[in-house]
Amino acid sequence: MKQQYFEIGQIVNTFGIKGMVKVNPFTDDISQFEEMETILVDKKGNLLEIQIEEVKYSKNQVLLKLKGIETVEEAEKYRNCYLKLPREKARKLPKNTYFIADLIGLEVYTEEGKLLGKVDDIYNTGASDIYVIKDELGKQILLPAIKDVIKQIDLEQEKIVVHLLDGLV
Repeated sequence: MKQQYFEIGQIVNTFGIKGMVKVNPFTDDISQFEEMETILVDKKGNLLEIQIEEVKYSKNQVLLKLKGIETVEEAEKYRNCYLKLPREKARKLPKNTYFIADLIGLEVYTEEGKLLGKVDDIYNTGASDIYVIKDELGKQILLPAIKDVIKQIDLEQEKIVVHLLDGLV
C-alpha cells in the first residue's frame, strides 16, 4: 500500500527572533521547499497545513518562516515535529527512480527465487544508495543500489529481485 504522505523533514530548532524554524531535510533536493506554498506539520498526530512565507538555507538545513509563527516561543512549540507532503504534490521522479517510502518493506529475492528478507532501511553513501535488507531473524545484508545488483523493482508485486555479486553476502 502506497503511503499517502511523505516525510520530507523534521523541525529541529528555532532560528532568529521572528519565529523561523530550522529543518533537517529528508530529501535529495532541498530546493523543492521553495516550490511549496504550504507544508503539513505533524503536531502530535494532527496534520496542520501551514503556509510557507519564506525559505532560506543554512549549511545543509532549511530555514522556514511559517505563517502564524511570529516568535521564538511559538516556533519552539514545533520543535521535533515532522514535515509532510501529500504524495500528489511530490515531484515526479525520473524513470527507474523510486521514493524510499515505497521501497521500505518490499520483499527481496535472489534471481533464483530465494527470499533474502525485506528492505528495512535505505541510506546514501555518496557513491550510491545502500539497501539494508533484514531477514526474519534480524540478520542484515547491505546491498548497493546499482544496476549490476538491483535487477528488478516491482511495486505492484511488492518485491525486488537482486543479483548477488561475489563477496556481497
